[in-house]
Amino acid sequence: MKTNDTILLGVAGLAFWILGTLLYRVRGQAIFETTSLRYWLNFVLTPLISAFACVVLFRWLAIPDAQWPSAALLIAIPGMIGEAVLLSNFSRWMPRMQPATAGSYSGFLFATYALVLLVAEIASLQVAA
Repeated sequence: MKTNDTILLGVAGLAFWILGTLLYRVRGQAIFETTSLRYWLNFVLTPLISAFACVVLFRWLAIPDAQWPSAALLIAIPGMIGEAVLLSNFSRWMPRMQPATAGSYSGFLFATYALVLLVAEIASLQVAA
């Protein structure tokens, strides 16, 4: 992977995290605190959309499939660090959501990061097989 790609993926990860955090800061209560249907649709669709966006980005940058796990980590790590800080200050950073929503929110985040990393790993295993 080229150095420029490494930097771009890290910046993309930071941008994804910032945009996602801002979205959920504004709309989180409508997604996480209204109906189970909204929560579960978000829980299923967001990881799928995120994984798809990463695949598109990896293909656009022509990153070899064998390097997708590293690329996915470069995208995920800024957000994972950001989420650790956010979750430890949930009431301050997500003031429109109830403090008890932090658990649902963190479960949703773990599912999203896990699917992105899993898709990248599966792609790299297909190459190795």
